[in-house]
Amino acid sequence: MVALIIGIVLIAFCVFACLPSGIGLAWGGDIVRFLKGFAPVLAAFIGLIAVFIGFADIKDKKEAKKEAEEAKALENSAQK
Repeated sequence: MVALIIGIVLIAFCVFACLPSGIGLAWGGDIVRFLKGFAPVLAAFIGLIAVFIGFADIKDKKEAKKEAEEAKALENSAQK
């Protein structure tokens, strides 16, 4: 419940900060400049995370294949 209230307050502040002067804080231009500067950094960070996830996925698939082969070999030796 507290998280919901804090979330609503922060969203309301964001809207208030973006409103034009006289009504709000008129931070709209500053926010746009920040987003323009931060977008490449965010894209690089997300790309880096995606690469790490891709490597982990490939590693997991190799391990799963190896375990399946070991289980199949064990099953074959148990049948003999």
